[in-house]
Amino acid sequence: MKPILRIARPVSLVLAVYAFFLYGPQPAALAALVATDDVLAAGRVEEARGRLRALLAQEEIRAALERQGIDPAEAAARAEALSDAEAVRFAETIDRLPAGGASALGILIGAILIVFIVLLITDILGYTHVFPFTRRAR
Repeated sequence: MKPILRIARPVSLVLAVYAFFLYGPQPAALAALVATDDVLAAGRVEEARGRLRALLAQEEIRAALERQGIDPAEAAARAEALSDAEAVRFAETIDRLPAGGASALGILIGAILIVFIVLLITDILGYTHVFPFTRRAR
């Protein structure tokens, strides 16, 4: 019986230590529901950062930054350092900007069109007589 005890004690000690590590203290598993908005927000952040990277990679933008005395690499590093909310807001602002900016010709045509419509309405109502093709209200 003594030879079995000599072997059993070390084996039982190893098994006890193994069982302790196997079933002993383990970190608690945390589970929670993830809202759809949170998942979509994470996708929007990555999309916004991708748009900023693509924008800063364009040769025209790099040339414009250099003309202003800004190092394009430093501008890219600062864009990467933006918080998630700032990156999304910046990308949304870029999307809302007009493609070519407001041109003087577009503003002039818009102003002429507004003046024409106002004069046409007042001519139809009989307050003015500017256009010969309108009939006066009697």
